[in-house]
Amino acid sequence: MDQAIPFSHPARTDSGFRPLKALHHFRKLIADKEDTEQVFHIIRALSGNSFTKRAREFWSSDMGAKLLAEPQNLVEILDDHKSLRKLPMGTVAHAYCDFMEKEGLTAQGLVDEYEKFADKTEKFDDLLERYGNRQRDTHDLFHVLTGYGRDALGEQCVLAFTYSQNPNLGILFIAYAGGREIKKGLKNVPIYSAIREAQRAGKAAQKIAHQDIRALLAEPLADARKRLGIKEPSLYNRAHEIMRAGGVDPYDLLGQQKAAA
Repeated sequence: MDQAIPFSHPARTDSGFRPLKALHHFRKLIADKEDTEQVFHIIRALSGNSFTKRAREFWSSDMGAKLLAEPQNLVEILDDHKSLRKLPMGTVAHAYCDFMEKEGLTAQGLVDEYEKFADKTEKFDDLLERYGNRQRDTHDLFHVLTGYGRDALGEQCVLAFTYSQNPNLGILFIAYAGGREIKKGLKNVPIYSAIREAQRAGKAAQKIAHQDIRALLAEPLADARKRLGIKEPSLYNRAHEIMRAGGVDPYDLLGQQKAAA
């Protein structure tokens, strides 16, 4: 491991597991579900020692060593759609560009949201910070590779998948708390089952953040899913079918629930 960049900065003293701080932010989130800043604080407060362990494993791997020797800026790679579009049709790159352009998203936009809430006193130039950034920057690839959309249920499923890839109790809490909100008025829709399916899928799949992202983007989407061990989200798709059959738009679910209330 390259010692020019410390694994953990000497000034970093926080263990990353602060349940009382998390509880404080849980209460704020419950009081105001639109206060998304609390989500960031909850996840940060419950990162725990498992985050450090995964980071050490990654930077000690062949892929980690490669990135230390030849650093990559994932945000620049992912936002360079002109270059990504030069890859063959049907690749992860085209699916990613289609998804991001349809949703009006950018990798830099996710960084900007993170920076709004990040505590500057807790940021250090070390490998722990870089590993956390890598997990953040690959978030939208999770949507593309798993098949979960940006509808309310899709977001909770991605969180559950993410939890199994990068265990953090805050992520799991938010996934099921969100599922509880979605479930209201949808008795026969397998909301919790879809979230549990996503949680199992994340555990069974290879870690996406540990992949060579350039190589992954160049793979045919179907081949990448097969190699990573990601199967079709059948219960999520079934939930959408049931909702639509009942006249419910899965992509405007919470808005319809608010209007009904």
